[in-house]
Amino acid sequence: MTSKPIKIAATVVVALAAGAGIYTFMRPAATSTPAAPHAGAPAATPQGAVDAAAISAQLRDLLANFRKIIVLLADEQSLPDGARDEARKVGQSLFHENQERIARLDAMLDQLTASGNPGRFEALDSLLTYIESDPGLYDADRLAFRELLQSMLADVARDGSLPAIKVHKRISEDLDALGEIERNYEKEIRQIFGNLGQRAIELKRERWDDYVAHLKKLYNREQILKEKGIVVPYAVPPGAAAPDSKAEVKKDEAEIFGLGLPKKTIVLSFDDGPHRRYTEEISAILKQYGVPAVFFNVGRNLGSIDAEGHAKLGANAEVARKLMAEGYAVGNHSFSHAQLSKETGDKLKGEILGTDTLLKAISPDRAALFRFPYGARNSEGMAALASAHLKSVMWNIDSLDWADPVPGSITNRVLASVDKAGRGIILFHDIHERTVKALPAVLDRLVAEGYQFAGWDGTSFQVAKSTAPAAEKVPVSTGYANSWAVVIGIDDYARWPKLQYAVRDAQSVRETLIDKFGFAAERVVTLKNAEATRNNILAAFHDKLAHGGVQRNDRIFVFFAGHGATRKLSSGRDLGYIVPVDSDPTQFATDAIPMTEIQNIAESLTAKHAFFVMDACYSGLGLTRGAGSTNFLRDNAKRIGRQMLTAGGGDQLVADGGPNGHSVFTWTLLQGLAGKADLNGDGLITATELAAYVAPAVSSVSDQTPAFGSLPGSEGGDFVFELPAETEFLSPNTTQLSTEAIALNSKLDAKPAAASVTVKDLQGGEQKIVTPSAVPTSARQLAQRANDRGLQLYKEKQYAQAEAQFTEALKLRPDFALAANNLGFVFYKQEKYREAARWFENTVKMDPSRAIAYLNLGDAYAKAGDAARAKTAYQTYLELAPASATAPAVRQKMEKL
Repeated sequence: MTSKPIKIAATVVVALAAGAGIYTFMRPAATSTPAAPHAGAPAATPQGAVDAAAISAQLRDLLANFRKIIVLLADEQSLPDGARDEARKVGQSLFHENQERIARLDAMLDQLTASGNPGRFEALDSLLTYIESDPGLYDADRLAFRELLQSMLADVARDGSLPAIKVHKRISEDLDALGEIERNYEKEIRQIFGNLGQRAIELKRERWDDYVAHLKKLYNREQILKEKGIVVPYAVPPGAAAPDSKAEVKKDEAEIFGLGLPKKTIVLSFDDGPHRRYTEEISAILKQYGVPAVFFNVGRNLGSIDAEGHAKLGANAEVARKLMAEGYAVGNHSFSHAQLSKETGDKLKGEILGTDTLLKAISPDRAALFRFPYGARNSEGMAALASAHLKSVMWNIDSLDWADPVPGSITNRVLASVDKAGRGIILFHDIHERTVKALPAVLDRLVAEGYQFAGWDGTSFQVAKSTAPAAEKVPVSTGYANSWAVVIGIDDYARWPKLQYAVRDAQSVRETLIDKFGFAAERVVTLKNAEATRNNILAAFHDKLAHGGVQRNDRIFVFFAGHGATRKLSSGRDLGYIVPVDSDPTQFATDAIPMTEIQNIAESLTAKHAFFVMDACYSGLGLTRGAGSTNFLRDNAKRIGRQMLTAGGGDQLVADGGPNGHSVFTWTLLQGLAGKADLNGDGLITATELAAYVAPAVSSVSDQTPAFGSLPGSEGGDFVFELPAETEFLSPNTTQLSTEAIALNSKLDAKPAAASVTVKDLQGGEQKIVTPSAVPTSARQLAQRANDRGLQLYKEKQYAQAEAQFTEALKLRPDFALAANNLGFVFYKQEKYREAARWFENTVKMDPSRAIAYLNLGDAYAKAGDAARAKTAYQTYLELAPASATAPAVRQKMEKL
């Protein structure tokens, strides 16, 4: 199953992202080299021509280790414990070999791209051609080179020549292709790696099996282990004495494994840092949840030790300093991540004492803790720790985040292991983006299930009561497995008055769910006009949802746009109905769908959260209000949620005069889902936040009073939408809102969000909804959110406010090319062409192959009267995007200059 080239992302069809991002590499501090006792950093590349054969050999060795790790971990759940442990140790060893190999390759390529040699582009072309289209590579093989491509991209970006810009574009397309591979095949990867360390139904994965079968012809697990000096003994023969399980509990007497912690107590630990980006993001997540952790740093990432034994701190030492200042324990993970069980004498001591010297130079408050790389230790190493007054900390729960590229399966593995162990120390690594993604989901579940988190107090791991955060400070995480929806819109009623906008409302909601929030199109059931009969609506719920594969950890969104009706019962109570297309107004008590039926449907669904949004007006819902809880957000991961938001009461009419052919209610709903309802800026919109935005906004511009509340059977859970990061580079092709839409939005947003809002509940009473407080997050996330808000404001032609948001994004993240381009385009729209050109120039410095930025730059220079620079920018755009839809117009512009 060899593949076509991955050079053009749009044409790629790849079987698996099995190793994506496995070999995450952090460059060691460039200003120093370890002293003799601390050898292990990659050797410097000699000056002069780079040996292409040496690069080729390193690439093949990199790929070989990648493949061996796959073979070692394939079906490892079937191995005996001892064999599994050895396979993981060797896999980690191969992983770290590849980190050093990538360092050597990076140094070679850095020298090649900086050499000024005119043949360097031919060499890079040869390298990329091998990665993209070598016939001996499987598609999954190419993911072994992901980190190398990222380093190459950064190296090439320093060269502003046109050939370098073209290479930069080519590498960017390759990386985009790999990202698309991950997205397209995430479920298959989850099936593969999700089985590591847990039991599950075996699912079909033919493409992966083909790849593994191919690798097993090249390598076998026993041979790989043997090459590393390991032969796994046979399992205990029948009748032989089994190991004494009680002896395991005594481990904590000599070292800390976590087995002696109280029940439902967890220690979070992170190895191999500090990382210049991911450590900060992990720290921000830990702050959000108010939980402690211990970080085990590798010495060469902190700096070096000179010949006299003095510490020379590098740039990453500041990351460790911040961790200590924030109260996290920072311990020692050796100097070079060597396998210390094979070391003796001065080299062994240097690995331990060198990093201790660096940590003490950062702060005397460093934790007197040590973690052996790979967990490999010998008696001499333990004695060296005792002499240095350091305590060995191991683990009993391994996330395998160094091998597993899928955040979801990392989460599942950790939670399954915690369920089994009931307590312990979890091993993560703060050098992987996937760990950043998995951590919130792990913490959501553990917090919801009542686990407590212990931190190092100088003598032992203890739970500090003061670390428990206020509930409103904890962010919600989606944590859903699958997303389902039923979307109904009816204009063409046969016996009821016809409507104008309901079908368009339903279609826009469907598109938003699929395009913005990632709902799979096949799981969004859509019924429009004649399709929306009573039988079909009920079948959508009973057959396609209740019996169609919905699982406990799924979510269901229901949208109805059409007529609503209210009937007075003999008891004097009102009962509301939604009206299907085939209902008769004189018989709606029997052929419409009463809210009691909707309640029954809601209670019968197995999904964790369900949210009903009804763009119809009626009363008499007979529903319940959700009970409050001081731990609401923390408990959201385990609580059932059944919620409803309606457009208004029974004596009100739906306002159909919204922009772009929408009702006022649905237009406001769509604006909320576009980001305006993210009231606390955490990148998540809960149903409660959506109601807090929509209800007062709709009431302020119409005679409708939307109502919100929980259905019977709800346990206080809150439906959650996760806002995706916006990636649009503003350009002349960016669509802005119509004058009508901008006018309505200005009215909707006229009243600033308050700390609490009063809305109708589903029984006609009033309730207060408290706006959730903001939560701490990383600078990178804050920059993305500022850019996203700026994009919204630009589309509403609020240029001054958009400029302020893009500026804020750049303050938080100075190298943010997207925000730089967008700030430049805001200046352009305000006819500040010189200012615009400066920011477009900044953009192409940050992202040299971003074609649209050169087009914007050319337009800005042309408007500013600088024809020569405009022509140069246009020419670069045409070199990068010769077949684009705008290329003919650009050529015409050049002719006029």
